[in-house]
Amino acid sequence: MDAPAPLTDEELDEIEEAAAAATPGPWHVRQLDDAHAMGLVAVGTAPDTGRGERWPDFDHGEIVAATLVQEPRYVDVADERWDENARFIARARQDVPRLVAEIRRLRGRPDATGPAR
Repeated sequence: MDAPAPLTDEELDEIEEAAAAATPGPWHVRQLDDAHAMGLVAVGTAPDTGRGERWPDFDHGEIVAATLVQEPRYVDVADERWDENARFIARARQDVPRLVAEIRRLRGRPDATGPAR
């Protein structure tokens, strides 16, 4: 497999803009369960309480993404990595901006608007 081409400044700008436009963080993995979305594994803006709340006892407006909705089978993946995928998505909210900033720092450009040093 060939190594990917280095990111251009324009690509970094696009990644940074996409992250800035997303729902503010932090994001958390939520384990929710109800008769309409059995086994819901979600990513949301509120921390998981550990109670596996059933709707309407959780605010659906806090949900950013779902990696599993068992019944009905709305969201599912064949490799059954629902929890792992949810953790990855939740971490991306904080990790992507940090990675972009680190790339810019290593290139001697701490922000998208500053001149290269």
